[in-house]
Amino acid sequence: MLDLGFIHLSPFYELTSLLVLAATVGFLGLLLRQPMIVSFIAAGILAGPSALGIVQAGDNIKLLAELGVAVLLFLVGLKLDLNLIRTLGVVSLATGLGQVLFTSIVGFAIGMALGLDTVTSLYVAVALTFSSTIIIVKLLSDKREVDSLHGRIAVGFLIVQDLVVVLAMMALSAFGLGAQTADGNGALMQIATVMMYGIAMLVLIGIFIRFLATPLMGRIARSPELMIIFAISWAALLAALGSYFGFSKELGGLLAGVSLASTPFRESIVARLSSLRDFLLLFFFIALGTQLDLSLLGAQIVPALIFSLFVLIGNPLIVMAIMGYMGYRKRTGFLAGLTVAQISEFSLIFIAMGLSLGHVSTDALGLVTLVGLITIALSVYMITYSHTLYRWLEPALSLFERKVPYREEIFEQQQNTEQPYDVILFGIGRFGAAIADHLRKDNFRVLAIDFNPDEVRAWQRRGFDAVYGDACDQDFIASLPLENAKWVIAAMPQHDLGLTHEDPRLALIAGLKTRNFSGKIAVSTHHPRDVAALKKKGADLVLLPFYDASEKAVEKIKTYSE
Repeated sequence: MLDLGFIHLSPFYELTSLLVLAATVGFLGLLLRQPMIVSFIAAGILAGPSALGIVQAGDNIKLLAELGVAVLLFLVGLKLDLNLIRTLGVVSLATGLGQVLFTSIVGFAIGMALGLDTVTSLYVAVALTFSSTIIIVKLLSDKREVDSLHGRIAVGFLIVQDLVVVLAMMALSAFGLGAQTADGNGALMQIATVMMYGIAMLVLIGIFIRFLATPLMGRIARSPELMIIFAISWAALLAALGSYFGFSKELGGLLAGVSLASTPFRESIVARLSSLRDFLLLFFFIALGTQLDLSLLGAQIVPALIFSLFVLIGNPLIVMAIMGYMGYRKRTGFLAGLTVAQISEFSLIFIAMGLSLGHVSTDALGLVTLVGLITIALSVYMITYSHTLYRWLEPALSLFERKVPYREEIFEQQQNTEQPYDVILFGIGRFGAAIADHLRKDNFRVLAIDFNPDEVRAWQRRGFDAVYGDACDQDFIASLPLENAKWVIAAMPQHDLGLTHEDPRLALIAGLKTRNFSGKIAVSTHHPRDVAALKKKGADLVLLPFYDASEKAVEKIKTYSE
């Protein structure tokens, strides 16, 4: 092994080495068009004991990773409100618990068929039920799909999974303690205590939301620097309390975000903390990579491949079946189901606890480690290219959809398809909303579409026509009143990954061309380099919000100068 002893002379040297390694591997991944999460996990494996052995100050990395997790879940919580939780609570609970139950049963049967003993089969089966909330939320955030219907449902049942993880680990820990103290009631007492703490914390959060959140943030927001420091400290505080009381840092961080979601400052907080979140999460993925001890894999390749196929294919099918039965469309079920196509870092911790109690051997830990490595790597690609996968598999997915997907129609507000519209506008963020306002002033009849139900409801409260929908959903595009529309405008939020098959603007253009749309298509972009490519794909007009606005501003300046 390369002698890197000088790195360990100082924690700063070690941290610097990790950053340089992550940047190098990330750059190579970018050249190879690989998702950054895969690159960062690979950097963690290289930095771990199985390769370069860079990481020795593991506590420092763990601390940064835990702070990153708290900030990530805090930002997710900021996007949630109590009405949304009430709306999606039933499906999240049913899907989360149903997936845990079916995965455990089928996973146990696979383990027994592979010749594992009963206890090991049970441990492995339970470990397969846990999906990584951190990885999924990061991927959905990168794709700007946390606010979509499937994204919100996925976050909901992942939180349910986290609760099951907490209960399973508490029961296992209490079982070990009870075995040492001969106290058979240890597990029940510990679970009851955590539930009591949880209820008390929810009550306090409710009081904070009702009476303190908005006035407190109104004062703090006078100083943008203080607002960011308060947001981070609030996320860390509730994450720490969640960990101390036994129901995980993730849930504590999420509650911190929910407690501020009703304030008018949440968008400002999200915008300012996003970069810090990405930096801190780098250490989470590095820490995850260092935990994957490759020396334990041994002869586990064949059973690991079988279990990995079950997780990659079986888990999404289970979620699709449950969501289809509950009245959601096959597309929503498919996109949400892909989020459970991997196991979690908690799976490794759970098996390690079983190993410490003497219930399983190192072979079981090696098996779950290899399953984690395979499923995390492949599921990242599955989620990154989820819309392409759906287009390929759509004909075979009708089995997972009711004839009338009644529950999803709650989010698709009733629309009169006979109503003629001059303009159909996708995306009612700041730019889209401004376009719609100006068009309506000029007596254009505008139908606004967004995949964020909150934006749709807010637009409808203003008395405008708006429906919930997704530009990537070809079935939805087919249902639109396109016959009389003169323009379809795409003003959706954009990411900086360039024009790819996952880009909703390209999916919208392709869908309109497939439906022989006879009107004009306008799309927005922040990058002048994309103009020619978008026109080549079929856009009649490409809008450049910043350039167009600056040109208009110069015209006004000239007018006032004359």
